[in-house]
Amino acid sequence: MLTKKGKYGLKAMVHLASAEFGQPVPVLEIAEQQRIPKKFLDGILSELRNAGFVHSKMGKGGGYLLARPAREIMVGDIVRTIDGPLAPVPCASKTRYRRCDDCLDEDVCAVRKVMQNAQRALSEVLDNCSLERMSNNARTKTV
Repeated sequence: MLTKKGKYGLKAMVHLASAEFGQPVPVLEIAEQQRIPKKFLDGILSELRNAGFVHSKMGKGGGYLLARPAREIMVGDIVRTIDGPLAPVPCASKTRYRRCDDCLDEDVCAVRKVMQNAQRALSEVLDNCSLERMSNNARTKTV
């Protein structure tokens, strides 16, 4: 499940993607318009900066901006940065595999097989959706 932190991170990134590329957006603007507690948002944006998704600019006219065009940033990468692996259980993770302590034989574990399928399906969607596409979808009302 996407955590609140992950959801806020995605909302902030979509907000930045909707700004003119190269123009910093003040943190307070993002926090207010996206209804994200500023202190929480500061931490999320710091993580995204450390991961190379955004740059920060200090001083007057400062704020955060995307480090590269939104079309080059995949939603799956953002989610993994903020929330960790997409797999619902550690034994189904491709990036942080860990055998379950209570599993007798993971080769025949029905839970693991279903969770691997879920992980693959989620990865397929998120890894093939750019921030640009997500941002464009946000601007299009569905009826």
